[in-house]
Amino acid sequence: MVSMGTKDNAKKKENPLLSAAGKEKLAESLIEILEGSFDGILVTDKEGKVLFVNDSYERVAEIKRSDIEGKYMKDLINPVWMPNSVAYIVAEQKTTVSKRQVVKSGRHIMVTGRPIFDEDGEIKIIVINARDITEIYELTEELQRSRNSEKLYMERMTDFSSMSDTERPIIAVSKSMRDILTLAKKVADFQITVLILGESGVGKEEIARFIHNNGARRDKPFITINCGAIPDNLLESELFGYEKGAFTGAMQTGKTGLLEAADGGTVFLDEIGETPLDFQVKLLRFLETKEVRKLGSVHSRHIDVRVLAATNRNLEQMIEDGQFREDLYFRLNVVQLEVPPLRERKEDILPLAMYFLSKFNRMYGQEKVLTYEVEQEMENEEWKGNVRELKNIMENMVIVSNNEYLQVEDLPWVTGQRRRAGEPSLAVKMVANLDLTLEAATEELEKIMLHRYIKEGKTTRDIAEALGVNQSTVVRKMQKYNLKRE
Repeated sequence: MVSMGTKDNAKKKENPLLSAAGKEKLAESLIEILEGSFDGILVTDKEGKVLFVNDSYERVAEIKRSDIEGKYMKDLINPVWMPNSVAYIVAEQKTTVSKRQVVKSGRHIMVTGRPIFDEDGEIKIIVINARDITEIYELTEELQRSRNSEKLYMERMTDFSSMSDTERPIIAVSKSMRDILTLAKKVADFQITVLILGESGVGKEEIARFIHNNGARRDKPFITINCGAIPDNLLESELFGYEKGAFTGAMQTGKTGLLEAADGGTVFLDEIGETPLDFQVKLLRFLETKEVRKLGSVHSRHIDVRVLAATNRNLEQMIEDGQFREDLYFRLNVVQLEVPPLRERKEDILPLAMYFLSKFNRMYGQEKVLTYEVEQEMENEEWKGNVRELKNIMENMVIVSNNEYLQVEDLPWVTGQRRRAGEPSLAVKMVANLDLTLEAATEELEKIMLHRYIKEGKTTRDIAEALGVNQSTVVRKMQKYNLKRE
């Protein structure tokens, strides 16, 4: 009874396709089975003559079926859509071979050829399988880029973490910035005026400081004068100084001007395009004679100072418009350095971000880390505020984010878009706050508006024009609220 049960079970387990009728049915369905394969299938004989091609092969390999059926693979090889055939490698090596190929559209496919042998050990047919691996290939490439980025990130973070807070390196990975630093270093030892051009926030002052630090005056004073932040009526007295009683409100002891204070060193005249025409005449005379005469004095003093100047304005257009003296332009423009905006030197974005991240981590006792997704978002940003904006963004994320690994949602422009989409603005909230007095509300609004223009890199002259007030009013308000342009 046991043996009979075993036979019955064996009959039940017998594969119906192994029966004679099943094999005949399987043979009839073989073409349908091959055509049903999602992978491309091509079959050749041992000589490489194509015996069969399914529809998927036409799709995956991007070769028309009618172009290869019945032909020899050697006749089909060409540098455009079939630079090589795995069939001949299989026939030669008599083993399974896999190769990655790139088809006409640029997609990546994996082609695997496997030999089928007869009873004498000779190749009877070669079955070739073609599979689209474009997505896998791209993921592999992205993973490799991510690993390389992580390796570079760790190397740079190690370098930056060893810097002291007083060090101010210029990050120059892009060719354009390296070229600028090369020229800046070349002119550093020549006591000539240099005009540095570029949008607001690109780092013109850092280039000026680089020139000073690489020249013979490196141990002497480096004084930055923001011409746009000083009211027109005070510009001359600030730069040249004044004697006691020179004008109403003057200090009784008089005052040494910034140019004289920089004697032996370097003066950086930032926003030179903001100076009024009457002052430009006096500045030109100083550049030609290197003599300063205080307001209210009849005596001049010769000083040894190097002058570097910078502006984000088009001085040539200002000359045409009568807003800037042509002779002063030529006197300043002995050597010109134009710093490109950050969006045109994307290679510098991540190194700069890592430098600022390391700096603010030390400053605020944090250990924040950039993620790959944030790095990609930062590289795709336009950075209208350039390096200054990038610096502010990094400081914001280090302070505000609760994530150790910074996420895309930590980027201020992402949270800002969300706020604009559904939340009332700060100004609306402020007005709605009944606890504020009218005076307090006015002060808060003034601070918001001034901070907005300062963040955009506008000068005090521009801010005054936009707000419809005097430049001196803007300067006074900035001092009142302790707002400073970077």
